[in-house]
Amino acid sequence: MSANRFVAEKPARILIVDDERQNRQLLEVMLKPEGFLLQTASSGEEALATVALNAPDLILLDIMMPGMNGYQVAAKIKGDVATKHIPVIMLSALDDRNSRMHGLNAGAEDFLTKPVDRAELCARVKNLLQLQTYGDYHDNYSQLLETEVTSRTTALAESERLYRSTFDAAPVGIVHVGLNGQWLRVNQRLCDFLGYSREELQSSASQQLLQSEETAAEAESFRLMAAGSLDRHTVDEKRYRRRDGSHVWARVHTSVHRDASGQPQHFISVIEDITDRRTLEAQVRQASKMDAVGKLASGVAHDFNNLLTVILGFAEMMREDIAMPGHHRQDLEEIIKAAKSASGLTRQLLAFSRQQVLNTEPLDVNGLIRDMTGMLRRLIGEHIEITMVLASDLPSVMADRGQFEQVVMNLVVNARDAMPDGGLVRIETMDVELEDSTAHEETVMVGRYVMLSVTDTGNGMSKETQKRLFEPFFTTKETGKGTGLGLSTTYGIVKQSKGYIWVDSEPGRGTTFKVYLPRSDAAPGVQALSPPVSPAKPASETVLLVEDEAGVRQFSKRILDNAGFRVLEATNGNEAEKVFEHHADSIDLVLTDVVMPGCGGPELLGRLQVHRPDLKVLYMSGYTELSAAHTAGFDRGLPFVQKPFSSSELLRQVREALDR
Repeated sequence: MSANRFVAEKPARILIVDDERQNRQLLEVMLKPEGFLLQTASSGEEALATVALNAPDLILLDIMMPGMNGYQVAAKIKGDVATKHIPVIMLSALDDRNSRMHGLNAGAEDFLTKPVDRAELCARVKNLLQLQTYGDYHDNYSQLLETEVTSRTTALAESERLYRSTFDAAPVGIVHVGLNGQWLRVNQRLCDFLGYSREELQSSASQQLLQSEETAAEAESFRLMAAGSLDRHTVDEKRYRRRDGSHVWARVHTSVHRDASGQPQHFISVIEDITDRRTLEAQVRQASKMDAVGKLASGVAHDFNNLLTVILGFAEMMREDIAMPGHHRQDLEEIIKAAKSASGLTRQLLAFSRQQVLNTEPLDVNGLIRDMTGMLRRLIGEHIEITMVLASDLPSVMADRGQFEQVVMNLVVNARDAMPDGGLVRIETMDVELEDSTAHEETVMVGRYVMLSVTDTGNGMSKETQKRLFEPFFTTKETGKGTGLGLSTTYGIVKQSKGYIWVDSEPGRGTTFKVYLPRSDAAPGVQALSPPVSPAKPASETVLLVEDEAGVRQFSKRILDNAGFRVLEATNGNEAEKVFEHHADSIDLVLTDVVMPGCGGPELLGRLQVHRPDLKVLYMSGYTELSAAHTAGFDRGLPFVQKPFSSSELLRQVREALDR
């Protein structure tokens, strides 16, 4: 009878131990659909009584309980010969190494941190039950062989065949380890997992092949198990090297096998492949980190745009003063130039956080690169050679032309900076098909893509540098020689365009960046000319200006006053509502910031339109329209001007909003 049939014939009984009734009920709700028989206990004492009366197949044990805590209960269960085989999973809101090690030292097989994810809980429970079934089956069968070996040769041969069949059919790797550390027997699953033959794994050179070093904690656990002081030991993450050179990760459960007299014979290690799970966890961590950094970058850009609105706005007004001395005008031009450069930095931050507004169109990548050739050659200098290998009949991609030019320029500049003494830059395009694979640190949407690669013969970079490469403000250049925003901007543009960017580099061997963008079946279009600007109409309307930043409010009012508008001011939504009560019939337009303390722009408009449904609005914000609409909850497509704006831009947007 196979272990799988044994599990199917008898549903597993699980004991849930927690002093909080809600926690017990939640675990029951999570596990009940899986067909388990569930029991509960509200204290450690009740749990021990239940186990003594009718031992369960597995125990979910809370740590922090009045009276006996989880560590004490686990120690009692594992200290009893009759119950030490029962797997225990400890549950706790504590997520620190000491708590985890305390639980494992008490004999627990696993440890989960609250709040528990249902899918992970069910997977852990099923894995432990399956491993327990195979362990019990193996131990029982070994004892049967030892008692019958002298009298039943035929039965022994059949039993050996059944044992071998069960051993090799196990869905996890199993290895018998000699007391000296050499692998004595391995099953087929382990051979498939590691890519080596049985003979290679059972040789004295197996540890050298696998490059899996034994830690001091593992060596001590083997000694304690052989001495009878420790029943079993678990290594949560252990790395092995496969035959093909790749690395895989496993969770290793080890117990000791003894003969009839109690003497240790060998160790039994069950090796569970956790490579995919570990890769997924790394992907989630990386995505969370980049999302958090993106939100921070977006917030910084918003606040910075408010300041730049004031600096640029008043500086441009001063520039219009014809009486200003020439040397002061030159100084003012430098102020405006620096402020515009700062505005470019905020655009890069918004690009990283994927909050730029992209004007996507079918784009000919090869044509764009050819158009940029002259500029790129001037950019990298005469000491660097640039070659291009552009695929023929390359499909178009859906991208923003200006943003994609920024991607190409950033990658070429990065290559130039990696070769201060000269070298070679190779730009290549190709039509490729991507497949999802554990080799990637993110989930890949399978399909056809256009690839752009930029390769240099520079210094290369370490794995540690590559992990932080796309973080804003991270740079390996000297102080003052880089903002650390070039590659983070590139990353944001590519991700917002639904693409991927990966780097391949080693110290001393150069670097290759590869950008993948989804291909498009549409033909590239011709860039349209901008329509002529209509002359501004004379202003006579009344504008309710609502802005919490005093500098931005003063600058905006001055622009509107100079253009002939009548301006009513308010510092927030609540104050604007009071102003509106006295001028409801005369207000033609509400010019309001989107995000303000208390009542924001969209909420204010909703209140005012209760009295004036036809009231027109123009939103302004340091965020992009996409981000502001998402944050504040207004419909995209309403009039919107992004900070920092010039006098002419604000007046144009106000006039368009009034004429809608």
